[in-house]
Amino acid sequence: MARGMQTRQPSRSGRHEGAGARRPRGLPSKLVGSAARPRASRGPAPDARVVSAPQTARSQTRSKTARPKSARSTPAQTPAENPLAPERVEAILKRLDQLYPGVTCALEHQSVWHLLVATILSAQCTDERVNKVTPGLFAKYPTVRHFAALKPEELQPDIRSTGFFRNKSKSVVGAAQRVVGEYGGEVPDDMQRLLTLPGVARKTANVVLGTWFKKAVGVVVDTHVHRISRRLELTKQDDPVKIEQDLMRVIPQARWIAFAHQLIWHGRKLCMARNPRCADCSLEPLCHAADKTWSTVEKHKTAR
Repeated sequence: MARGMQTRQPSRSGRHEGAGARRPRGLPSKLVGSAARPRASRGPAPDARVVSAPQTARSQTRSKTARPKSARSTPAQTPAENPLAPERVEAILKRLDQLYPGVTCALEHQSVWHLLVATILSAQCTDERVNKVTPGLFAKYPTVRHFAALKPEELQPDIRSTGFFRNKSKSVVGAAQRVVGEYGGEVPDDMQRLLTLPGVARKTANVVLGTWFKKAVGVVVDTHVHRISRRLELTKQDDPVKIEQDLMRVIPQARWIAFAHQLIWHGRKLCMARNPRCADCSLEPLCHAADKTWSTVEKHKTAR
């Protein structure tokens, strides 16, 4: 061997073994030497799953602490937010007492029968109009027995100006005949028997029981009480019977009679259906009615 010449050493990769190897017939030269050796794995097996331990822990923590939206508790309303809070109701009653001390029924009457007739006539009619009609009516028919002897057609001309005079004449004559025929000429003093009289529903019965007999059996719900109790958010109902039930729950029973009279007067003086005089009303800071004409507090869309 010539000086400076070294014998070629085998390659550690072993590639030289196949470099001069004879390739099989039909096999491309690129695959010679590589077909026999396994290809290096580039990734995990298809069934293997790589899970990050910290990520799994976080997901488990979330599953334990997460709650559905429906299960999340809502914060309790404060007295300022709760329209039925006792403090707010008491403040309303106190201001009504200051505005209308000692008020009573605006229908003029001399007896319980006169009050019953006037209340029947006041349906869909103002008390002022009824008070103009009843003096001449009671002068012409002084007692319940005089009314019981009438036919509805005979009464109609006398009450025509109160509206719905045909139905009202039937109710008044029918009530008179029932009072004379079943109750000895005396107007009943309890709710159950009053409701048996033609033309008498809970509103009329509550007016008679509260104003004449001083019995707080329920709350009078006329058009003024209906409107103002909704504006003050004391009820969300629209049916008079349901409104009465709501008011009976939030207003102390000792105040039922006076409260109804005060709301009726308030509806005539300040809290009218259209263009209420909110700037002159001492209840204004407690009222969030949506249809206020002037307000120092936030209005509530549902308060109407």
